[in-house]
Amino acid sequence: MPPPNWPVRASRFLLFPLLAATAFTGCSALSSSGADAPDAPIARRVAALQPIDALLLGEQHDAPEHHVIERETVEALVARGHLAALALEMAEEGRSTAQLTPTATEAQVQAALDWSDKAWPWASYGPAVMVAVRAGVPVVGANLPRVRMKDAMADVSLDVQLNGEAYTAQQDAVRDGHCRMLPESQIVPMTRIQVGRDRAMAQAIVKAKRPGQTVLLIAGAGHVVRTLGVPQHLPDDVKVATVRLMAAPAAPSPEAVAGDYDRTWRTPPLPEKDYCAEFKRQARPQPKA
Repeated sequence: MPPPNWPVRASRFLLFPLLAATAFTGCSALSSSGADAPDAPIARRVAALQPIDALLLGEQHDAPEHHVIERETVEALVARGHLAALALEMAEEGRSTAQLTPTATEAQVQAALDWSDKAWPWASYGPAVMVAVRAGVPVVGANLPRVRMKDAMADVSLDVQLNGEAYTAQQDAVRDGHCRMLPESQIVPMTRIQVGRDRAMAQAIVKAKRPGQTVLLIAGAGHVVRTLGVPQHLPDDVKVATVRLMAAPAAPSPEAVAGDYDRTWRTPPLPEKDYCAEFKRQARPQPKA
């Protein structure tokens, strides 16, 4: 049996090993010329994606360069007057800065979002958040609230939100994302949580959508996969672009490859890290006091 708090702990680490395991795959669409060149300014890359209703940035949570890109993306959309809202996986659905003024303090913003610095270091995400707040743009929580995760695990309706092939792939991603340590009996419940989280993020985008503007979602890369994640739960009339931020060496070939993302923006590779060893350490039952 998994430890009692496995679902919360597992959901926190779900994307780390998955991203590490796929860091060198060539399954993403990538253009290395013009606006999408590796050295192109982020503002130019963002402009090249317009017009869109939603821009989904899929990060590797522990990559510092990705947080810089996120801030620059917010700045680029603000500068063009195109940012409808900043939606975050890092805050729960129902949390918002909409009632705050542009002069709100960081402490007030964190309180409005019920921010968990332990789970999501404010030093990493705060700069992007505060650019939106200072511009008078609402920052909204998009993640499924923890209090609803237990219900999601038992919600059979979530089993049919993806087609059969995609749902099987999502189950495989859950297995790999948990370093194949998850008991098989937990695969379906944990897959439901993943689908529920993606649906919640999609709903946050729909609620924040504004004509002629773009909702920016910041989430783990696994959540923005076109065939499995948030895009699957958006209405057909929502024009969306997905970007994977990848901390990996430059692609060996400049050719664009159709895949799970519309773009891949690469950043310098990070030192190798055994994410599964960290996951196993976190999952190990703690001795009683």
